[in-house]
Amino acid sequence: MSGICGVWALDGRPVARSDLGAMLAPLERRGPDGTASWFDGPRAFGHTLLATTPEALVERLPLTHADSGCTITADARLDNRDDLLASLNLATGARTIGDGEMILLAYLRWGRSCPARLRGDFAFAIWDPRDRSLFCARDMVGMRQFLYYYAPGRLFAFATEDRAILAHPHVSGRLNEARIADFLEGFEARDMSSTFHAEVSRLPPAHALVLRGEALHISRHSTLEPPEPLRLRGDAAYAEAFKDVFDAAVQTRLRSAGPVGSMLSGGMDSGSVSAVAAQILKRSGSAPLPTFSAVGSDPACVETRTIAAAMGIDHIAPHRIELAELDSFRSDLENLVRGADDPFDANMTLVMAIYLAAQRSGLKVVLDGVGGDTTLDAPDMIAWHLRRGRLGKAWREAAGGREFWGEYFEPRSTFLRGVRRALVPQSLRQLKPRFLRTERADSATLLSPEFAQRIGLHALTRENAAHTTTPQGDGARDRTRRMLHPYISVARERYDRVAAAQAIEPRDPFLDRRVMEFCLALPADQLQRHGWPKFVLRRAMAGLLPDAVARRPGKEHLGWDFTTALMRETLSEPYPANTARLERYSNAEGSDLAQETGTFDSAIANKLTLRYLFNWIERSPDRDTTTE
Repeated sequence: MSGICGVWALDGRPVARSDLGAMLAPLERRGPDGTASWFDGPRAFGHTLLATTPEALVERLPLTHADSGCTITADARLDNRDDLLASLNLATGARTIGDGEMILLAYLRWGRSCPARLRGDFAFAIWDPRDRSLFCARDMVGMRQFLYYYAPGRLFAFATEDRAILAHPHVSGRLNEARIADFLEGFEARDMSSTFHAEVSRLPPAHALVLRGEALHISRHSTLEPPEPLRLRGDAAYAEAFKDVFDAAVQTRLRSAGPVGSMLSGGMDSGSVSAVAAQILKRSGSAPLPTFSAVGSDPACVETRTIAAAMGIDHIAPHRIELAELDSFRSDLENLVRGADDPFDANMTLVMAIYLAAQRSGLKVVLDGVGGDTTLDAPDMIAWHLRRGRLGKAWREAAGGREFWGEYFEPRSTFLRGVRRALVPQSLRQLKPRFLRTERADSATLLSPEFAQRIGLHALTRENAAHTTTPQGDGARDRTRRMLHPYISVARERYDRVAAAQAIEPRDPFLDRRVMEFCLALPADQLQRHGWPKFVLRRAMAGLLPDAVARRPGKEHLGWDFTTALMRETLSEPYPANTARLERYSNAEGSDLAQETGTFDSAIANKLTLRYLFNWIERSPDRDTTTE
């Protein structure tokens, strides 16, 4: 994972080296292994290298193709290199071809349709002097970021991080009030293009941008197409076929210039990634896989007990980040929280601690299983069985849900909701929820009444609901939408930013396109059985994962414990006196919400949310703080 940036002075003025240098400086923490630039009159590209693959050790970006004059800068790791080498008729072994060069050669061969042929994590920009155009693209899920600023006739600038774009002297720091409302209301995935700065936009995942003359055009470059349904002989055959695909996805993500580590929680997803990666390393004679786990101090904690069991996975070298010993990380973690690029990142204390431990261990690549919940997400299994006339299996799904989710899960009401979803068309079912979601704007909120009215909270609430409501149907379109839900993209953006602050590249095998397409082809009852999710994964990991992990119910985690432990001193401090900028958006204390929400944790969450926003606003450029 590297940093990229670039400038096109649309008024024809040569790019000042100091302007590009200012943009590169914030990216050097992301790419500490080298900084390079390319200048061509009114255009310039920059690159900061994090060398995480063997090819990256020798490739130098930005790179210009001698015959065409096309130039690329890229933050990329391609997973289908062999297929591309064959399709492009490139001899293997003659010389090292980096992933950036391979993207450029794919562009020269297939033009602007090339992103659809790429598999892996990427964001790139290509200057094509043949038609004087700039072509930029981002991967399917959004593993790598691409942000841009566009002032027609004056300037186009792009970068991996908004702080790099804001470093350009011609870009203001004007805040985007709608995004501030998103943060205070928890609307992180309301859209995929806005940022906290009014003049900086995100290129959405799976989209490409073309700038030619005064015309900027953005379009989707590829979609996740459901394959033909898979029909195998039985559960064992499905599990074996899944494991073959999953092994290949993990193997691909072990391609590295150095050792690779893995997150290891007490859940199925990171445990499966770690177990498979460890076995691959063992077969190749490599050292054990370093794993990193955040554990609590309460011996009764389910997550902590299950992590202890997961540490029995064969051929791993486990590292523990103890909640009781957080002081050894405290100073660094506090700096990371205060310096978070995005307010949404500030709560990721546990993840920050894991990346910090990995960085202290000398790693640059860390695997995770963040995409497991979306890739293996099942439709409404009660409705699925009822539509097929399987009343008994539908009830078994409802009854089995209590086994997984616990005593608060009520089978009868869950079953009746499934009956309703099976019998009532979705268009009718959405009428009441839409009304309720609109009314939510009148309930307890951290926004001040004046700000809520000014920003149009009702409209934002409706927009968020329309964009994030999860479809429950079992058709191919609904399953694809769940798999590529906006929540997974914004989560991957957070992991990218938090990891980049410590020069770590995150990799997620569950978001490998082969794995996603395979799971789309599975019968729904391979995704959930008798109320237990991820049925095919549990069977595929038999013998690799300890039973305590594979048969663990529920979804408890320690993220909140790590956040409150780190922030306990901050929580006890009086609120900062200088809150004028914050009071533009919210009542500074938010204490009047404590009684309405009714829980101590909710009151703490409100206070932390406001502090995170206060810290972020205080660090933001003060060139302008309003939107027009």
